[in-house]
Amino acid sequence: MMNAESTSTTNPLKITFNGPAKHFTDAIPIGNGRLGAMVWGGVPSETLKLNEDTLWTGVPGDYTNPDAPKALSDVRSLVDSGQYAEATAASVKLFGHPADVYQLLGDIELEFDDSHLKYAEETYRRELDLNTATARVKYSVGNVEFTREHFSSNPDQVIVTKISGSESGSLSFNVSLDSLLDNHSYVNGNNQIIMEGRCPGKRIPPKANANDDPKGIQFSAILEIKISDDRGTISALEDKKLKVEGSDWAVLLLVASSSFDGPFINPSDSKKDPTSESMSALQSIRNLSYSDLYTRHLDDYQKLFHRVSIQLSRSPKDIVTDTCSEENIDTVPSAERVKSFQTDEDPSLVELLFQFGRYLLISSSRPGTQVANLQGIWNEDLSPTWDSAPHVNINLEMNYWQSLPCNLSECQEPLFDFLTYLSINGSKTAQVNYLASGWVIHHKTDIWAKSSADRGKVVWALWPMGGAWLCTHLWEHYNYTMDRDFLEKRAYPLLEGCASFLLDWLIEGHDGYLETNPSTSPEHEFIAPDGKLACVSYSSTMDMAIIREVFSAIISAAEVLEKNEDALVEKVLKSLPRLRPTKIAEDGSIMEWVQRRLNTSFSTCKLLKFVVS
Repeated sequence: MMNAESTSTTNPLKITFNGPAKHFTDAIPIGNGRLGAMVWGGVPSETLKLNEDTLWTGVPGDYTNPDAPKALSDVRSLVDSGQYAEATAASVKLFGHPADVYQLLGDIELEFDDSHLKYAEETYRRELDLNTATARVKYSVGNVEFTREHFSSNPDQVIVTKISGSESGSLSFNVSLDSLLDNHSYVNGNNQIIMEGRCPGKRIPPKANANDDPKGIQFSAILEIKISDDRGTISALEDKKLKVEGSDWAVLLLVASSSFDGPFINPSDSKKDPTSESMSALQSIRNLSYSDLYTRHLDDYQKLFHRVSIQLSRSPKDIVTDTCSEENIDTVPSAERVKSFQTDEDPSLVELLFQFGRYLLISSSRPGTQVANLQGIWNEDLSPTWDSAPHVNINLEMNYWQSLPCNLSECQEPLFDFLTYLSINGSKTAQVNYLASGWVIHHKTDIWAKSSADRGKVVWALWPMGGAWLCTHLWEHYNYTMDRDFLEKRAYPLLEGCASFLLDWLIEGHDGYLETNPSTSPEHEFIAPDGKLACVSYSSTMDMAIIREVFSAIISAAEVLEKNEDALVEKVLKSLPRLRPTKIAEDGSIMEWVQRRLNTSFSTCKLLKFVVS
């Protein structure tokens, strides 16, 4: 049973661990859409890996290639003659510059005294409470229980940490704020550590020094500490650290800002002052207690999270396994529950993972933030896997598939903002690279709204259907919300530009059907009839399914907006029945390619999106 307007939960929605994280992927993510952190839960020392969603390498780019039209003609000729491997090799001439790279903000490092090395391991608990969007760590040293609570507040744009000991005066630690990026950190007289730095103004090649080109986006982060009024002291160490001694509790407030001022403004021309903005953010919460901050955080988060509940189990008593008894389900580490699921069904685990997905979207995408990238907003590296960039050949779409059926439509707003930026750069790419109207983007983009084909392997880089697939979200949003104003002012102009490009991209095949050439099926290769490995052919099923869905969407949107007689809509209506139909194999399966003699190197599930939609 799923309830789209419910605040009730049958089982505790907590992801639990019985030890500190050993790897980045074991840490607990918290976020407010813009500011994120990964909580490792170390005992003698703790690390919070920090992120701010506008920290990227690079500057606005030129996403056009004047040599592309000639290369496109050559590739099409090779495809027409069945020279698929040769067409694949020639397609590299259609590429542009590589995408830029998502960066980390830095680390908060907490160092506790040596007594914490002797903590009682059986008392340790680390958890993410999905109901409150709060990460907690608890353990005992002797008779003292230490507790840490972490959350990232959207209304106040601050990451908050509270550390406390159960005995008065038992809390002492050192704290620092640093980054792998070029930066300068210092302590001022207000119990604050200020870190100011820059992102590289271009991609940093592997094994290069991150400080080689510190001319990109500027950033600032400020960490402020507050302690109990009647006990404890704060002092500076080495002009870069703060030391807390003999306190009952401490509250850490982390704010951050950058000079990023949109995808079309060079960082060197930005008028934003990150340090001033960060100071203003702290000033705005100066009179708020920890309890105030937590209450405001909860009110904001739970308005979204409590919209949907799911109940697959009657109660925690439904789960009785060797490791998950009736009494201790809330204390069994989640990893053990996942392992046990292979042999003993645990319906409440499915509920937990479903809500974890909703939690991640709320935490990584809010109105006014950047779009959730390949890793949401969480990243610990200067050179993350696949640049931690938005990948548009399924990953970015998957980030947002849940937003409407899971009643989080506001979380989709950054996607539509991003689409608007992409359409601006994409119109230049369409015009120069393909001599086409409308707008186009390919498989990979970045904060600068890159629209051209990325530099890399043809099998993934050459895919001009990225914008079209994203546009299916526009019509879906209207179908869920019935927001006519959104359809008219935001969705329809983007659909028009997308459809215009697709009409120009389609060419008439030898049998009269409209087809795409060149065409790839995202990240899939095939063995051509001549035995050569290739990835470029014509009219992949993926291409045609996306085009068919976009054409159907703009026709339906035109009916709602009474634009049926527009010239563009009439062209779409004439073209839709001429699209090359989906090919079905002799065994009843959907063929990935039109040609029956092409053998794919591995199977795909991406086509299922269009089977069920």
